[in-house]
Amino acid sequence: MLAHFSHHLVTALLPPLLPFIRRDSFLSYTQAGGLLFAYNIAYGISQLPAGLAAGRFGTRILLTIGVAGVAFAGLLIGLSSNYIVMALLLVVMGLAGGGYHPSASPLVSASVKPEHRGRALGIHQIGGTASFFLAPLIAAGIASALGWRGTFIAVAIPTLSFGIIFYLLLGKTGYAGTARRKEAAASAAEPSEPGDLRRLLAFISIGVASQVLVQSTLLFTPLYVVDVLGASEEQGAALLSIAYFGGIWGGPLGGYLSDRLGRIPVIIAVGLISGPAIYLLTHVSLGVSLYAVLLLMGTSMHAGMPVVESYIISHVSPQKRSTVLGAYYMVSRGGPAIAFLLGYLIDTYQFFITLSGVSIAMLAVAITGTALLWRKRE
Repeated sequence: MLAHFSHHLVTALLPPLLPFIRRDSFLSYTQAGGLLFAYNIAYGISQLPAGLAAGRFGTRILLTIGVAGVAFAGLLIGLSSNYIVMALLLVVMGLAGGGYHPSASPLVSASVKPEHRGRALGIHQIGGTASFFLAPLIAAGIASALGWRGTFIAVAIPTLSFGIIFYLLLGKTGYAGTARRKEAAASAAEPSEPGDLRRLLAFISIGVASQVLVQSTLLFTPLYVVDVLGASEEQGAALLSIAYFGGIWGGPLGGYLSDRLGRIPVIIAVGLISGPAIYLLTHVSLGVSLYAVLLLMGTSMHAGMPVVESYIISHVSPQKRSTVLGAYYMVSRGGPAIAFLLGYLIDTYQFFITLSGVSIAMLAVAITGTALLWRKRE
């Protein structure tokens, strides 16, 4: 959980800091989307080869790079001189972080019995969600005093230090060699349930769409509340923490419910809630209604994450599991790179039309996936 927290802490600073970066650099929505694209496309693309590399080079190296390497890139971003350099460093940050999830999730899953897998993955998720919850508050507090560059530097230095300590801790707990990896593979040697390619794709599609489309919308929320709802830059940065507060308990709740009720009902509920939640964001004011919608979006997005991971591990053979997980992480973590397209659409059609289109796309995926899954429930 602590490693997951550290992995995401620096990367989670970019969205809440966008109002400050935009003010200093006079960015359009398209240019702001370009920064989000640079990180997310690199982060997504690196997931698949990182998943394959985990078996060859070991999880210790990839997990350490996922913490210390990301922090070092964040430190350099704070020292960057212009927009192009910052975008390139965000690509480096994304590449460095790509190995964390394909390495961590199988180890977490292998440490518990299959019937507790959803809850274990949900508990692990708390660490990452907590960083997304705290990062907006940290950004709002530090950026007002030190600026956005000082915020990146101030957060990156302790994270980099932890990354070095984390490497040593992994060695002491047995992750320096191959023994623990073989043990993990043996404990999850066979899928607990038979696979069905059509249902697998339908299940993953709902999970990926809910993560990508909700997350992409949240990336622009600080700019939306500043430019449309009239919030201050500090308010715009801090408000994202409300969405990720929902994720702190949404992930464990989704994992727990999937263990008790089955994964298919939970992922269907996530998909059918996410679309309307995005649409409601265009009908809120600065106050309780905004807080409620952000909380709903964050809860629904995070509730599906451990459910999809658990479903893949349970339905995919060991020989293909790393590849499928890598592909899933590639699309789900890299998908928010569509922020570049959303930025262009917002520049052209404004927020209401763009976000309404996103909500319709989410609902279409959820309904189609539900029709395929409901024919043969778990």
